[in-house]
Amino acid sequence: MSKLRILYVASEINPFLQTSQVADFVRKLPQAMQEKGMEIRILVPRFGLINERKNRLHEVVRLSGINITVGEEEKPLIIKVASVPNAKLQVYFIDNEDYFHRKSIFHDKENNFHPDNDERAIFFCKGALETVKKLGWKPDIVHCNDWITSFIPMYLKTTYKNDPIFKDVKSVFTFYDSYFSHTFGEDILGKVKMIDIEDEMLDPLKSADFAGFIKMGTKYADVVHRYGEDYSESLSEILQKDLAEEEISVVKDDDKSFEDYYNLYNELVD
Repeated sequence: MSKLRILYVASEINPFLQTSQVADFVRKLPQAMQEKGMEIRILVPRFGLINERKNRLHEVVRLSGINITVGEEEKPLIIKVASVPNAKLQVYFIDNEDYFHRKSIFHDKENNFHPDNDERAIFFCKGALETVKKLGWKPDIVHCNDWITSFIPMYLKTTYKNDPIFKDVKSVFTFYDSYFSHTFGEDILGKVKMIDIEDEMLDPLKSADFAGFIKMGTKYADVVHRYGEDYSESLSEILQKDLAEEEISVVKDDDKSFEDYYNLYNELVD
């Protein structure tokens, strides 16, 4: 059997950016899987806080240059790449001047949630999949991490289901306690929609809030995990109210979890 190909898509990765639990977990898990013989690719947003010179990011011209549709607008996709120090891992960065050049992640200096974070998430999800197509690299499993990746499992089961690169791919969705209280406008449904997506498929997103994003990921992913056992009152309420009937297991940042994921990946493709 050829070695498995795992695509990790996440909001951040250490050492390029670390503002949450996501960064460490997405740094350790791919390396652990690579050491077990799996082939790895990693995609994250190129947030403006990432120092390109310090981290030696450079543009990959052959992957850049396409436009990503978000609602009625098209935004140019720029792809940059860098290597993780002391590891044989390359990280691809999804970039766009309008969405990712600001010197902040999801909140501004006054801690206001960026109102276009929905568009940034949509651009990132679509851009990640288009980047993999341009790479010509067919993953066996796409492992999505954090709310910003939550549309990818749906896209894989609809718009991209017959694409040779993504045909028969399995998805894993791991969500974290990264709750936000912002509610987006009703136009989010139109922005998210793509080919082969029926209106009712977007019903989980009608609340247009954090719960809506998580419900989208949990509805369409083949496997769902929640990171950590300690979580806020807000996430607790979502788990009890919105996700009570979902089959969600807990994962921790430790060697045992890495072994569990190794077994899970193999089981998914059997």
